[in-house]
Amino acid sequence: MRYLRLGPGDRLPVLGQGTWHMGERERSRKAEVEALRRGLDLGLSLIDTAEMYGDGGAEEVTGEAIAGRRDETFLVSKVLPHNASARGTVAACERSLRRLGTDRIDLYLLHWRGGVPLTETLEALETLRTDGKIRHYGVSNFDRDDLAETWEHALGRDVVSNQVLYNLTRRGPEFDLLPWCREQSVAVMAYSPIEQGRLLGDPVLAEVARRHDVTPAQLAIAWVLHQPQVCAIPKATTLAHVEQNVAALDISLTAQDLADLDARFPAPSRATPLEVL
Repeated sequence: MRYLRLGPGDRLPVLGQGTWHMGERERSRKAEVEALRRGLDLGLSLIDTAEMYGDGGAEEVTGEAIAGRRDETFLVSKVLPHNASARGTVAACERSLRRLGTDRIDLYLLHWRGGVPLTETLEALETLRTDGKIRHYGVSNFDRDDLAETWEHALGRDVVSNQVLYNLTRRGPEFDLLPWCREQSVAVMAYSPIEQGRLLGDPVLAEVARRHDVTPAQLAIAWVLHQPQVCAIPKATTLAHVEQNVAALDISLTAQDLADLDARFPAPSRATPLEVL
């Protein structure tokens, strides 16, 4: 496993496991738990979840998967913006901890900006960190201007990560957001690295994948991992899918691969609003 620097003295795996849409159907729970556990077996210690996913159901699935294995897991969860007040953030975190069956979250994110002032949310996050309920805090779906505003607050400079939509078809962050994050040592977590499967039928992506004898999904993940200071959190709900995701770590893209992908999926030439799913 490769790692990104995460604040002073810590690190973030470059490849993890997403849980968006997990915990929504009881009949799928066993397979979801088994997939997350298989990921842990293969070194995918980073698991990303949120109170929003399945109305807490994804956190419950995650909690079952990490039972007895908490110390080998890097756990990420998120607070909804309408819960991100001084009291609400703490209460939301405590609910997440109960669902996850743990006493701490390694990285706790504000899911997106809402109506609560950033200062109030940051102070609540710092309280949680001081109390040992979280180890680090960050944000999600923040554009460059949002981060620059966050940086105006003293506590905002303790934000260690920003989780955003980033893949071959959503390259907008490359223009100004990714450079800003690199300059400030903020790790970028890329969600939906295969665009929820919509990338997989692209003929150019398929051709580059054939050169490496891998699947288009593996190639798309490898492209995200090729970017400096970026990690990816694809979701997998089958054991085979988990194993395929892990194998993406071993793909080395050539200059020709990158040129072909750039021609098919051009890098941004100007600033664009951050996209979300």
